[in-house]
Amino acid sequence: MAANMKEILRALGEDPNREGLLSTPTRTEKALKFLTSGYHADIEKIVNGAIFTEKCDEMVVVKDIEFFSMCEHHMLPFYGKAHVAYIPKNKIIGLSKIPRLVDVFARRLQVQERLTQQIAECLQEVLDPIGVGVITEARHFCMMMRGVEKQHSSTTSSAMLGAFRQRKDSRDEFLSHVRHNSLV
Repeated sequence: MAANMKEILRALGEDPNREGLLSTPTRTEKALKFLTSGYHADIEKIVNGAIFTEKCDEMVVVKDIEFFSMCEHHMLPFYGKAHVAYIPKNKIIGLSKIPRLVDVFARRLQVQERLTQQIAECLQEVLDPIGVGVITEARHFCMMMRGVEKQHSSTTSSAMLGAFRQRKDSRDEFLSHVRHNSLV
């Protein structure tokens, strides 16, 4: 990657041997590997057995989970917050695992809609709950810095599985949690 970055710098009209750019190809490679580390993540290792049998059938909501991702269309960042809810059947997950799962999918080249769906499907697969709901709210640099150049626009995506798709009361309760005291 670093060698290719030197060529990209030349194509941009820069001198990759200029003092300020000497380490840029290596730093860029390290940054891109970190920002796309979700491709190599092992969900089982991340969950690490933190699934517990518990008699609980009420909604669990973790909201305002910050995430940063890269738009696959322009390779520019987008960032925002994810709000995740599930209704347990017989299993709950350690709360810290939910933001970790959000990061797995955010650290890939993404579109927000797929990111939202992947988080929901992962929790559905790991927990087999009664339902999963995920809402993401994000700002996209590809809309802010280029093209339409709308710096204050934001995008909201949702994925509703099981009871959140089938039962309006579950969906409405989740939406109420997200709207109430949301920081976005």
